[in-house]
Amino acid sequence: MRYLTAGESHGPQLTTIIEGLPAGMPITNEDINEELGRRQKGHGRGRRMQIEKDQAFISSGIRHGYTLGSPVALVVENDDWKHWTKIMGSEGLSEEEAEEIKRKITRPRPGHADLNGGIKYGHRDLRNVLERSSARETTVRVAAGAVAKKLLSLLGIEVASHVLEIGGIKAEPPQYETIQQLQQVTEESSVRCFDKNVEQQMKDAIDEAKQKGDSIGGIVEVIVEGMPVGVGSYVHYDRKLDAKLAAAIMSINAFKGVEIGLGFEAAHRFGSDVHDEIAWDKENGYYRKTNRLGGFEGGMTTGMPIIVRGVMKPIPTLYKPLKSVDIDTKEVFEASVERSDSCAVPAAAVVAEAVVAWELAAAIVDQFPSDRYEQLAEYMNSYREEVKEF
Repeated sequence: MRYLTAGESHGPQLTTIIEGLPAGMPITNEDINEELGRRQKGHGRGRRMQIEKDQAFISSGIRHGYTLGSPVALVVENDDWKHWTKIMGSEGLSEEEAEEIKRKITRPRPGHADLNGGIKYGHRDLRNVLERSSARETTVRVAAGAVAKKLLSLLGIEVASHVLEIGGIKAEPPQYETIQQLQQVTEESSVRCFDKNVEQQMKDAIDEAKQKGDSIGGIVEVIVEGMPVGVGSYVHYDRKLDAKLAAAIMSINAFKGVEIGLGFEAAHRFGSDVHDEIAWDKENGYYRKTNRLGGFEGGMTTGMPIIVRGVMKPIPTLYKPLKSVDIDTKEVFEASVERSDSCAVPAAAVVAEAVVAWELAAAIVDQFPSDRYEQLAEYMNSYREEVKEF
């Protein structure tokens, strides 16, 4: 499977085209829009989320609630477009009209793609860079991820996320009985934190940063249960599934680090305190007594829960901006200020779910016969039984 996205932050719409889904998979608008709504929530979101009410429109590839096997196209309209029709329109402008546009950006923001993108593509108006590099694009990545999550759920695989840290406020590792409990508790939290003891401290840290015209980052964790053993490959570096997950997490705007299982903590331990002992019983087949490696060995799933964490830096758009250099005059100025969040870590957890779900679903579709959903489900069930008997 693969997907492409298109669209600018203040353009008319965002679009994703998904290729490779099995035919006959049940899915509805509600499956997608529920995930889009989750992305818009979270303490610390900016005014843009008060303007947009993201809803996906299915324009192809799904008929009467089932995929056709052809490309699926999803469109999310930007409600704010009506205020940007001339500034972001596709038609050419006269010299007079161009002079009237007061939103040309020549002052790149530190921490953003503005300067590097302007140099790479030769843009003298850096709006041409920031409109596409904006995290608004993750809207349709979440839409694509919603489709992947639906496929995984139908196959008995559940994906959840929660926030471990915001602005130096650390939560205790979640203690839960089922992944559904984890989902329920975090959905009720405005910072997507399972630990109620630090929830208010996280909110206070976000509010303090906002009052200072600053921003804060944090750490999110994605947990996946139900993946069968052996998805991925040890044979080639580019087919290692944990590597794909790491790349997916790092592709999210403002993410600067990723770890799986113990992650960097493994560097501080003896091997005997890192690797997971293998056990077997008649009911479950092979399993690990611990899960320090986060569900992966040799680039393949072990059948244990997948544990992936990502580090999000503070958002670089600051209401008390850092110094920058005007690309036209070369004079030192304070960087441009764009409407932004003071903290998007809770929303980023939803995006992390989406990109992880996509990579897992794509790996399954690649590994098992998948032209038809029923065929894929049958092969998955058969494979699970085969694994038990190995």
